[in-house]
Amino acid sequence: MNPSEKEALVFHAFFTLLCGIVILFFTPLTVGPRLLFLVVVYNLALPLWARLRDHEDWINLWQFAFILSIFQVFPDWFLSAQLDILVFPDDGCFKIGTVAGYMAGLWTIPLFIIIFLSRQIRERFSEIAARWAAGLGALFLFGGSEATLWLLPSWYAKDVLMIGHVAIYILIPEIILGLAAYGAYQTVCRRPVHVKIFSAFFVMLLYLGSACFFYFLVEKIIRPVLGG
Repeated sequence: MNPSEKEALVFHAFFTLLCGIVILFFTPLTVGPRLLFLVVVYNLALPLWARLRDHEDWINLWQFAFILSIFQVFPDWFLSAQLDILVFPDDGCFKIGTVAGYMAGLWTIPLFIIIFLSRQIRERFSEIAARWAAGLGALFLFGGSEATLWLLPSWYAKDVLMIGHVAIYILIPEIILGLAAYGAYQTVCRRPVHVKIFSAFFVMLLYLGSACFFYFLVEKIIRPVLGG
């Protein structure tokens, strides 16, 4: 691994350890404040670490991922408020509409990891390999979150076809999100902030549109055929 990769691994290993400590041992606090604390720590510590270690590329990537994370509130809000298939229970955190407030920054974490990993694979292998990494990384991280975070509880799907606790309709949109986020960042990585904002907004729209399409396909076309 090159120095940037090693430091990214060390940073995320320390953050994972912190997550374990906060989630497992700060039980007097409800889950919402614990997740909000972790989200704030990540989004302050990562750019600070990057600045101290002179990783300008990390700062550019974090900036894009954080902007996109803020926009991702809108799909979550639509799925929970309009379609009523996503639930954010009362967990002690403030809400943005129907969405837990920490979600505005939580998406930053998997998005940073997916794009960073994909770019490193692109440098070592090829653009095709990087796209595979973005798609599979998104499926693993986002699907893993769907499969586990209901235990806290943080959010969960309802009234849709599921494999375990993972909603089937959202899997392809999450892959699309990973691919689109990687592709968009490749285009705007060195562009000004306003360009990143526009790019992140259109990635969010692509995700929202694909979520609606695959919800309709799975729940309104395939599910009746299966007799669900």
